[in-house]
Amino acid sequence: MASTHTPAHPAGFAAGTQLLDHPGPDGPEAFGPEDFAAEAEANRHRMPRQTRGTSPLLGVTAVAATLGATGFTSATPAAAPAIEAPDETAVALSADPGLALAARIQNQADSQRTAAEETARLQAAQEAEAKAAAKEAEAKRAAEEAERAKAAALTLPVTDYRLSAHYGQSARYWANLHTGLDFAADTGTPVHALGQGTITSAGWAGSYGYRIVETLPDGTEIWYCHLSAITKGSGKVAAGQQIGKVGATGNVTGPHLHMEVRPGGGAPVDPEPWLQQRGLNP
Repeated sequence: MASTHTPAHPAGFAAGTQLLDHPGPDGPEAFGPEDFAAEAEANRHRMPRQTRGTSPLLGVTAVAATLGATGFTSATPAAAPAIEAPDETAVALSADPGLALAARIQNQADSQRTAAEETARLQAAQEAEAKAAAKEAEAKRAAEEAERAKAAALTLPVTDYRLSAHYGQSARYWANLHTGLDFAADTGTPVHALGQGTITSAGWAGSYGYRIVETLPDGTEIWYCHLSAITKGSGKVAAGQQIGKVGATGNVTGPHLHMEVRPGGGAPVDPEPWLQQRGLNP
């Protein structure tokens, strides 16, 4: 029976395969069947060689497809979305720690300066208020002092006169010692209030004739006697204000003003030293 098997290499290794010549120490050496078998066994464990052409492109395409599928990269980077910074200064400060520190220091300095200015303003306002209060108090004290001085100011009751009788004198026409100081003057000569006070009595008083009683702020009573007329019969009066006129009413020998000084409304005292102690020399 004829065999149908076709030999893989009808002409043997020499006819079916062109063997490569490898240089040897003595030149080209034929590659024998044993060598071919060893080479085939070694090549069985090697990666197949890639021919230059489409294979590298296919590899790049595959890598790109793989990375695109996983979302790691893109051949062309996408444009970053525009971020609108609300404050460019804040962005710059956040990017630069030195600027941020400088800004904090400046803010602290501004706060301290504002606090110092507010403190100075409050202090100035308090000082101004204290000065105003002190000025007001000083004005009040001055007004009170002026009022006291005005109240203490005295003036002689008659300007054109002569003293005709002194305190403590005796005479046949007096039942007792003289209790006041007499200012002899013409009838109708103005009689003025000795000091600031209040007229507490005015009218006829027997042997005193027409009389006005003025009470000073300290309670001292001043009696104006033998008047021919009363021009101020009540109310407050100021020092030097006209309250009556010289006369000769009551128990008298001629026109004159009989004035008595009665501290606290009590017994009379000598008017001359009392007036002199207050700066008046009748």
